[in-house]
Amino acid sequence: MWRDRWLALGVVGALLTCLACVTPVALLLLGAIGLGAWTGRLDVVLLPLLVGFVALAALRLRARRRTARCDRVR
Repeated sequence: MWRDRWLALGVVGALLTCLACVTPVALLLLGAIGLGAWTGRLDVVLLPLLVGFVALAALRLRARRRTARCDRVR
């Protein structure tokens, strides 16, 4: 089992956020339910989310590599 859940959250969150950024389906769905006005502000929300999830995944991956390196030295 994969033990580092923060790394998994970062990777999955980044993939989902990236998918939402590049998928026009989000625009169609928001327009279909009457929230088409929000599509202009979608980048303001999704881009910081993408940056945050990528940063979380990178930090956890770096911490995981450090831990593995310390275990090999012992």
